[in-house]
Amino acid sequence: MKFVMSYSCGKDSTLALHRLIKAGHEPAGLLVMVNRDIKRSWFHGADDMLLEKFSKSLEIPLLLCPSKGEDYHLEFEKGLLRAMGLGTQMAGFGDIDIENNRRWCQERCDAAGLKAEFPLWQQGRKKIVEEIITEGYRCIIKSINNRLLPRDILGKPLDSETVAVMAARGIDICGENGEYHTIAVDGPIFKHKLEIQMGEILDFGDRSVIDIKV
Repeated sequence: MKFVMSYSCGKDSTLALHRLIKAGHEPAGLLVMVNRDIKRSWFHGADDMLLEKFSKSLEIPLLLCPSKGEDYHLEFEKGLLRAMGLGTQMAGFGDIDIENNRRWCQERCDAAGLKAEFPLWQQGRKKIVEEIITEGYRCIIKSINNRLLPRDILGKPLDSETVAVMAARGIDICGENGEYHTIAVDGPIFKHKLEIQMGEILDFGDRSVIDIKV
């Protein structure tokens, strides 16, 4: 079945994309919500050049959906409708177990007339993280809640060491509540590794972010 992936460039949406492809589905597009004011993807902060590199490496077209925030759901639905024009019948999501998030995604798909698929739903946290690592995905920690994690973890890969730091602090090792966000730069579904450069670390209240450039 042809599908569009709601894509953040992070570990969960990448693993969900991996599982859908492995199950025999055909990706028709990467739907990425972009902050209209700062010209970067919402939540993970990927700029246009980085998003373009993702598209080329995955060999999946981008469906960029600019939004100011208050119109987020409407622009998302417009993106789904654009995807339908590519012949898609399904939308994939990387949500794990936050019911409100799943409901929101389901409502958007219902409005557009697409089937919603959640490959990671109700999966164990440890299982998800272990699969990401053992499958060979390299995911860089890009953003953290600095009240929960140290700034020096930014720019490091998600691996057994960084997961141990999270576990020792008693936080969700999948970061499902925004404890941290990642950018996936390599793995089985990538045709080639994304060559990246680490920029400066910026602080925005309780969030710290490392700028990643290509």
